[in-house]
Amino acid sequence: MLLLNTSMTEISISAFSLIPFVLMLAAIAVFPLAASHFWETNKNKLIVSCILSVPVIIYLAYTSLSISLFNTMVFDYIPFIILLGSLFIITGGIFVDGDIEAKPAVNTLFLAIGALLASFMGTTGAAMLLIRPIIHTNKERKFKVHTILFFIGIIANCGGLLTPLGDPPLFMLYLRGAPFEWFLNLAPMWAFANGLLLIIYYFIDSFHYKREAKEDIKMDKMNQIPISIKGKWNFVWLLGVILSVAFLNKQYLPFITDEGIGKLLGFTREVTIALMAILSLAMTSKTIRESNKFTWSPIVEVAYLFFGIFITMVPCILYLETNAVKLGIVSATQFYFSAGGLSSILDNTPTAVTFHSLALGLSSQFDTLFEGIPLVAGIPVTLLKAISVGAVFFGSLTYIGNGPNFMVKAIAEENNIKMPDFFRYIFKFSMLVLFPIFVLVYLIFI
Repeated sequence: MLLLNTSMTEISISAFSLIPFVLMLAAIAVFPLAASHFWETNKNKLIVSCILSVPVIIYLAYTSLSISLFNTMVFDYIPFIILLGSLFIITGGIFVDGDIEAKPAVNTLFLAIGALLASFMGTTGAAMLLIRPIIHTNKERKFKVHTILFFIGIIANCGGLLTPLGDPPLFMLYLRGAPFEWFLNLAPMWAFANGLLLIIYYFIDSFHYKREAKEDIKMDKMNQIPISIKGKWNFVWLLGVILSVAFLNKQYLPFITDEGIGKLLGFTREVTIALMAILSLAMTSKTIRESNKFTWSPIVEVAYLFFGIFITMVPCILYLETNAVKLGIVSATQFYFSAGGLSSILDNTPTAVTFHSLALGLSSQFDTLFEGIPLVAGIPVTLLKAISVGAVFFGSLTYIGNGPNFMVKAIAEENNIKMPDFFRYIFKFSMLVLFPIFVLVYLIFI
């Protein structure tokens, strides 16, 4: 946690200290579009992260708030990278191949399986595991862009709502005290959104299937290869990661505490998770990872970018905790649409962390507003639900809302599938299909 032992009311955070965080998020949102050649090199991402981090480090040292930076990097950033890196390594060792008949029912089943897998192997892992098989299955079909769009909406985003493993913002909320099993309370929203998306997709795909040329359908039926899975041992290591996140915490291990050596013993979980990744690397053949086109570049990119994000967001979080009431965002409705809206244009992980800190500040300064509402992770459960669902779901509204979105788009385009550009994606898919469903989720559940 970023809170200091000192009362937060005694801390004055300058609004100017928030500028590096804003610039960091702006770089992530703008550079892929405006300076793609510069941004494609991970070294340049690290340079930007370091340049924007330096003034924050100096500021926190000058104001005697270095302990907040230390806690963030040691107890948030390190666990975050270890979990994402391990999931990346393990899922990269599972190769799914095959070419089955690309009927609407088959494609819908593909997406449904991905929606479930996303919550347990992460949206990135599930997306990278299934994107090539679904492209291979549909290669004889002419109309397949809609399949990739729904793939992004379901597997790369909405499917990851059930556990802290599903999407990075949920893991950050887990690190802030939300129990692993609490996220299962979001199952009705997960089922409603993904179920509705699957139903809509089935009818759209059925419509396009009837438009396909007869010779293409005949070719699809003739050229079939059964689905096969290689690297099955990685499912064991994946189970090890799931059990580590669920049970290697202070809820089940009394020697893990919030203070001193007990806090360091909390790294029992991270050591175990890292061990699962090492076993995956040692026991998975090189040919399987080559078949998956596995490289270290994506996880290095995440590590470099979030190095800058985690450092620059420290003043922002402290500022929100001390000025929460003044900002006027107090209801679950405001949290849902504000956290969701920012998640769609920024990265949803720092957005979730920022709004958790805002809710934390409200809870400490405005007790009567949430009287009688139980607290989870230090904030009212209604606000935690709004932040979690908003951050995960709304990340699908743009290509930059969640990491797997652009990765799926890139792989599709490598396979000669002409994807809509940034704005066409928003106006022809997000606003027509996704956003109305998210409004229904709000009206029914939030």
